[in-house]
Amino acid sequence: MTHYLEQDLVAHLAAFQAVLLLVVLSNVCVLRRAARHGPPQSWARVSILVPARDEEGNIARCVGSLLAQDYADLEVLVLDDQSSDGTRAVLEAMARADGRLRIIAGQALPEGWLGKAWACAQLAANAGGELLYFTDADTVHQPQALRAAVAALEGTRADLLTGFPRQIVHTWGEKLIVPFFSWACYCFVPLALAYRLGLPALSFAIGQMLLFRRAAYEAIGGHAAIRGSVVDDLALARTIKAAGYRWRVLDATALVSCRMYCSGQEAYAGLSKNLFAAAGCRVIPYLFVSLWLLVLFLYPPILLGLRAGGLATGAPVALTSACIILALAVWLIPYRALRLPAWLAALYPLVVAVSALVALRSLWLTA
Repeated sequence: MTHYLEQDLVAHLAAFQAVLLLVVLSNVCVLRRAARHGPPQSWARVSILVPARDEEGNIARCVGSLLAQDYADLEVLVLDDQSSDGTRAVLEAMARADGRLRIIAGQALPEGWLGKAWACAQLAANAGGELLYFTDADTVHQPQALRAAVAALEGTRADLLTGFPRQIVHTWGEKLIVPFFSWACYCFVPLALAYRLGLPALSFAIGQMLLFRRAAYEAIGGHAAIRGSVVDDLALARTIKAAGYRWRVLDATALVSCRMYCSGQEAYAGLSKNLFAAAGCRVIPYLFVSLWLLVLFLYPPILLGLRAGGLATGAPVALTSACIILALAVWLIPYRALRLPAWLAALYPLVVAVSALVALRSLWLTA
């Protein structure tokens, strides 16, 4: 009886992984189409908006790449959010050299607001563009990034365009933790379906690249509408979609890069703050998904290892091996698309185990 239950479980895991693989392949096609739009009839004025707090080590590289955009009509606004390092001095030197850069002095945080949302709201209030492009101070943009983003926004008739930047990971901790959120979006949000359904839950955004039509941004209330949200980018995407506006995603790995954290410890601490909030702060579904991912990706290789050691006689080797091959494809294809080291996909059981620890810590800290 146990033998048949085990075989049935592995068969169901393989079927689920096959569905994920279909979602991944579909998303690859959808994202490629989003990058194939030609130039619009006219190029709208764009306000590039960057919140910065204690970013002395990143800000020159980020703002320099934004000022180097091959886009004629733009302004760059950086909010110095009461930095205690040399961020302001670096910005002032750059502003003297290029009049398109404006520095906004951050105001005190009002009650009920979180810092990132308040900084972005102040930037939007000072912007003069028809399009608002929010990005982070730890990003670097290729010269064609803004032009490609605006072309995709106009070509898809989107009100909010977000994208998958290339995540730069150096340390082992970063490699095991940072790519997980992008991978999860790639596998669990079927874009072809999400674009057709008005379900806010079938949406996401990555704050390193948010291009809004100003009219849509203001119609939903801007960042004031999500002022208390820990995961502001995700909240904005869901608010846009709930209001009936058009949301689209771009493969931006050739356009924008970002090193979110400088160590595994930073990544562990940073994502622990956000993961439970990103899941909607619902304990039972959160725990179920975390457990399901562990079973889905750890059980087959563990079972195969036990069988190789003569310690298990459950599901056939061929079925278990097929399950593992499907899992490898589910990890390898997004990793290649996201320009992550392909060999990291082979470590997916370790990635899932580490992500489960992050998930449990996030629940402990924020529940």
